[in-house]
Amino acid sequence: MNGHFISFEGPDGAGKTTVLQAMVERYQHRLKDQLTVTREPGGNPISEAIRTIILDKNNTEMDARTEALLYAAARRQHLVETILPALEKNHVVFCDRFVDSSIAYQGAGREIGPEEVYEMNLFATEGELPEKTIYLDIPSELGLKRIMTHRTEDVDRLDLEQLDFHQRVRSAYLNLAKKFPERIVVIDASQKLDDVKKDVIEVLDKILN
Repeated sequence: MNGHFISFEGPDGAGKTTVLQAMVERYQHRLKDQLTVTREPGGNPISEAIRTIILDKNNTEMDARTEALLYAAARRQHLVETILPALEKNHVVFCDRFVDSSIAYQGAGREIGPEEVYEMNLFATEGELPEKTIYLDIPSELGLKRIMTHRTEDVDRLDLEQLDFHQRVRSAYLNLAKKFPERIVVIDASQKLDDVKKDVIEVLDKILN
């Protein structure tokens, strides 16, 4: 496969989705129908149905391992139905979250074990990982402040977790970046948005040019 699989990661409040949308707008004119934009959990009807269950604010009784298994199931369907077919057509795939999210949120945030969640997802993905992961890093306190300021109409079940949950998530992401420095690029998301976008473009241009 000659396509490019690029994931975008970040703790809540990092501006990940905003930055991703800006990158789509920048590269869409050049790549046209060779750009596939997708998200996790989601990306196709089955995975989107699982997403609805996971993020429903009413599902407060969901067990942490159930949550991790649902993410892995959605990821498997997403990979085989959406991502791999796009790569086989030599598309550039921009994906809003992938395996790293489960390791950080379920493995560390839910405290069920980053290694255990990683192993589970190796089974689900058969070892498929992004070529490059852009991780937007932000202190947890600032990220939560942004959520409460700008996303009061669109908070999900994970947004409602306490500060220590989000601190564990961020710590896990930073550990992953140290473990996989050749894949994960850390971008300071506490900068002004234009500076964040500039840093991300620099990374993407090296891959897509």
